[in-house]
Amino acid sequence: MSGKNKPLCDLSNYLLIFILLCGSLFISSCNQQGRGFALPAGDIEEGKATYKRLDCNTCHSISEIEWKGGSDSLKIHLGGEVPKEKSYGDLVTSVINPSHKIAQSYKQKTTTERGLSKMKNYNEVMTVQELIDLVTFLQTEYKVTIPSTDYYPYY
Repeated sequence: MSGKNKPLCDLSNYLLIFILLCGSLFISSCNQQGRGFALPAGDIEEGKATYKRLDCNTCHSISEIEWKGGSDSLKIHLGGEVPKEKSYGDLVTSVINPSHKIAQSYKQKTTTERGLSKMKNYNEVMTVQELIDLVTFLQTEYKVTIPSTDYYPYY
């Protein structure tokens, strides 16, 4: 009798181990720190200098930095209040691959006929440290607003 129950016990043990493993993977995936990637500490002032040196203020406006664009230039505002936090990944992607995500309100003015961003490619001009500093500087310019939590129940 015990010989017949052994395969059933082995199966239930494997099933229990599988469920525990899946549960622990699910719980570990909820760790916000593990998402994306983290850059080493950058220097805000060096990032501000990089922003100016690369003439980002020809097309982008940001608080406390004089805008250099003309009347025919784009004036895309960076920083200020936004409903979603700008992560390192968001900002790095915006610099190294500006065609990845273009706001609908800017698409007509900022894209080529092929739908690509008109932003200059800085990947071969900027060092990794300059990118880190620039992202550190840009991240300080954003103020995250907490969206309303007035949710109404569904009936």
